Amino acid sequence: MINVNEYFDGAVKSLGYESAEGKSTIGVIEKGEYEFGTSQHETMVVIEGALEALLPDSTEWTMYSNGQSFEVPANTSFKVKAQQQTSYLCKYK
Repeated sequence: MINVNEYFDGAVKSLGYESAEGKSTIGVIEKGEYEFGTSQHETMVVIEGALEALLPDSTEWTMYSNGQSFEVPANTSFKVKAQQQTSYLCKYK
């Protein structure tokens, strides 16, 4: 079953699915700044576009673009900024 997720009044949308590798979501983020909380370890891969991320225990924003990824520990929060629509793949452990 494919799960449809929507956050921030529709500015972030994703489709959740499960494969042999585990649970994942693939989605699109509109231009803006957003804060997410995690319940599981997440690996976020930018597919197209770019995201600036402020990760837990960091004071510096880091830019990630096509094909680049970052990891976020479980039970933390992180912020992202998008200057344009950006697509991503999020894998959960």
